[in-house]
Amino acid sequence: MARRRTPAPAPAAPADCPCGRSARYAECCGRLHRGEAAASSAEQLMRSRFSAFAVRDEPYLLRSWHPETRPASVDFDPSLRWERLEILGATEGGPFHTEGSVEFRAHYLEGGRAGALHEHSRFVRHGGEWVYLDGDVRA
Repeated sequence: MARRRTPAPAPAAPADCPCGRSARYAECCGRLHRGEAAASSAEQLMRSRFSAFAVRDEPYLLRSWHPETRPASVDFDPSLRWERLEILGATEGGPFHTEGSVEFRAHYLEGGRAGALHEHSRFVRHGGEWVYLDGDVRA
């Protein structure tokens, strides 16, 4: 019989937004996570998705993922904590675009050791809203 892994408890909502903007979480990415606002750009969606990983908001991550590439679930590693997002560049992805890309470095702690994920992510509009399509991890 297969054992199902117990999900790691979500961390408490932070006061400051994990996305790197100098704003409170509740008024920044929290609005997108709660469905009170939609991302106006690919970069804003990238920031909100980073914050969703930081607070382990699986419903938002799945909602903001393109249906063709969306996994059935998001498996959060309880030993990994997302710390900081660094946007390295973005192309298109604005209010009048249908595609965009964001290159970023997401910093984390895993078992007390610092690390970073460097990725070039692609975003598209689906149903009028920005969604994550896919990404290429960079060395």
